[in-house]
Amino acid sequence: MRSGSTFFTKQKVERKQVVLRFSVFRQPLKGTLHGTSLKQGFKALIQPIIGYKITSLYPATDHKPRHVVLRGPLSLCSPPLVLLLVVIGGGSLIRMMVDSGCADWNCSIDSDLNWGKLVIVVMVFLRVCYDVLDLLNNIKVQSIIGPETYLEAKLLAPIANKAKVPIFSFAGSSSLNNPYLFQIKEDESIMVKSIVALVKSFKWRSMIYLYEDTDCELEILSYIHESFEGERTWNIDEISLPALATDNQIICDLQKVITSHTTVIILHMSSSLASRVFSIAKRLGMVSEEHSWIITYKTIDILQSEDKENIESLQGVIGLRPYIPSSTKLLNLTTRWYNHCYIKYPTLASREVSVLAVWAYDTIWVLAGSVQRLVHHFSLGVPQISSMILKEVSKTILKGVSGEFRLTDGMLVSNGFKIVKVIGTRESTIIPRRRMLQMTGDKVLKVGVLTQKRFSYFVDAYYDKEKNITIATGYSVDVFNTCIHALPYELPYQLIPFSNNETYDDLVNKVFAKEIDAILGDSTILANRSQYVDFTMPYTDLGIGMLVKMSHNDFWIFLKPFTVDLWLKTAAFAIFTGFVIFAIEAMDQGFQRLSAHQLGETFWFILMALFFVQRKEQASKLARFVEVVWLFFFLLIITSYTATLSSMLTVEQFGLPSFEIRISNLHFQDERMRPYSSYEQYAQALSRGGKHGGADAIIDEIPYIKMFLGRFSADYAMIASKPSTSGFGFIFQKGSPLATEMSSQIAKLREDGTMELLEKKWFENQSLSSQDPSKTLNFGRFFGLFVISGISLVAALMTRIICLLIAKLEIQSIIHFVTPRNLMATLWYLLRRN
Repeated sequence: MRSGSTFFTKQKVERKQVVLRFSVFRQPLKGTLHGTSLKQGFKALIQPIIGYKITSLYPATDHKPRHVVLRGPLSLCSPPLVLLLVVIGGGSLIRMMVDSGCADWNCSIDSDLNWGKLVIVVMVFLRVCYDVLDLLNNIKVQSIIGPETYLEAKLLAPIANKAKVPIFSFAGSSSLNNPYLFQIKEDESIMVKSIVALVKSFKWRSMIYLYEDTDCELEILSYIHESFEGERTWNIDEISLPALATDNQIICDLQKVITSHTTVIILHMSSSLASRVFSIAKRLGMVSEEHSWIITYKTIDILQSEDKENIESLQGVIGLRPYIPSSTKLLNLTTRWYNHCYIKYPTLASREVSVLAVWAYDTIWVLAGSVQRLVHHFSLGVPQISSMILKEVSKTILKGVSGEFRLTDGMLVSNGFKIVKVIGTRESTIIPRRRMLQMTGDKVLKVGVLTQKRFSYFVDAYYDKEKNITIATGYSVDVFNTCIHALPYELPYQLIPFSNNETYDDLVNKVFAKEIDAILGDSTILANRSQYVDFTMPYTDLGIGMLVKMSHNDFWIFLKPFTVDLWLKTAAFAIFTGFVIFAIEAMDQGFQRLSAHQLGETFWFILMALFFVQRKEQASKLARFVEVVWLFFFLLIITSYTATLSSMLTVEQFGLPSFEIRISNLHFQDERMRPYSSYEQYAQALSRGGKHGGADAIIDEIPYIKMFLGRFSADYAMIASKPSTSGFGFIFQKGSPLATEMSSQIAKLREDGTMELLEKKWFENQSLSSQDPSKTLNFGRFFGLFVISGISLVAALMTRIICLLIAKLEIQSIIHFVTPRNLMATLWYLLRRN
């Protein structure tokens, strides 16, 4: 028996059972689709199912038919075993996969069970939305599946919502907020995030979004702009193509891509249109190492083409495809799919199943499973059972061919994306070549610099009127340029000069207002600035330090280890010790035996004990005990003196201020503080000193002090430091990826030694107290000691000379007295006297 395009084959079997082989409608029903005729026609279609066996269109892998026995009467008014499913406007791929899913489900029914198992009957209508209301009202279908375009889904959603029947669409938009609409498609927002992550991983800065001009694509475009919003270093343009674009239109738009000098193209359009775009792009030389193409999941099916010429035009294309894990189910379905398509639809034959087709297959199983669990509620009306189906589908999690298949809030839950790339017969990587892009306007990074900077060794910027450009030199400029050139892409920038007594805080406000993109200079990383801009990691030392002038005229440093009080008391104790020893010796030997000569020897012993010189031992044991006490006392005294003097000669080599200054984070409150604006003023102030209108110490950030020491290191040194600031960093707009990338380059410069070379270039002859060895001592440090010792020696010599002169004068007087009378007698007298 044959009716339209639906055919039945009946065979007489035992107990009057009939084997039924059926297929779905391939064409619209003939005749009117209104009123009683449609209802009667559909009733005539499903009535033969009563008591029949049903054989799958796609049998099991062993090619043996599996049958389902349905017992008992079944009428149109009480269909507990039949799900009436209408496919609206489905394409060939969707229809075939729906057929396959329904047939596999029907074959999975256990033949020993009767009531309570579900059989799916499918009707396919190629005329979109025609007579849908008639189907819903008269035929009482329980579900609609198959809209593949945004327009179809938009038209059908209100109708399904009014009839309270779930509709499964393979197209749609988040704007279609309908409780009965299930969108079996990838979430565009997640897809855009994946594309952005891919673009950022390659550090591409400029790209073009080439898309098919449809209503739903505007939503994706908004997602893309949101992803790059506020990032001036990223530039994206869009070009739209009509769905029925001619070759001339495609050529014209691709010419726009070429003239824009942008080498990264994101393609989002149907496979048929994308195939034409790639074919023309190949003729224009755009499928080469100069360009990179990224295709979305909507376009990814173009990679399933068996046309070699088409594949050659896709060399190097990178695509994002929804992730489907490998499994036995997928392998079996793919094999059956290819065999079936190769026989019936050779043009659709592919060795890889379309993701959309796999989702259609899993959708049937989710729907059938949900209805199966509600089979005992089929006595209710269609609105009630449809509402129950809606809830059951929403909470169903299927381990299907596509992996975990779940519909939440009317949307398919994404399992992520996988990246695919066309490599042909050998592996190839296509990344745009590094070349200077001839870009203007916002595509050039605007970098602000201060032209009136007092410490010009970091940034010295000036405007060249002849060349009409701003030129900058200095340590900060060298670090910035080195990092920029080390980036894996070209980043042209333009220096924007600022003067008129503007500060870095003013420039930070300009970055926050997006008047400029970055700041190049010796800008300190501060917490209040970080609220409005992003800093790179510091490229200088952290903190602030104290700069002083070294002292070279302290003649009496050898006396400073002890105070005057300690010197006097030590001398008094030495005299007292000598007196005690002399008294003990006097009492032992008797006072009549002691003389002034012995008293002198006692005090001579006291002095010689300091140097452990061989000396006369004392006869008294008590005197020896006093000697031991004296030696112990002076051992401690001389050790402390030596240690203190060593410390003063090494650690305290510099003339420190006599007052204390607390180092804090740029918040100094002291009436003695004075501002200085140049290194020359630093040197002059320290040379004069605080008592003569200058400064005893200068507190500044360590990079400035290091730069100062590189020019005046002979007479100055940094004696203290504190990590109160975070160093200097480059400034970028909030959220700019350049801050992170430049930080990575700064870290690399430190690791490979480039930063050290730049520091030697600008901070040469630096001398930090923490790194310098103790300086050698010179004559000037002990000039006072030499003076005292020299005076002592001269005094002793003069005393001896005076004594000798006195003695000579006495002799001359005697000679003068005796010579005239008896010279020989006088000489004899002198000889005998000596």
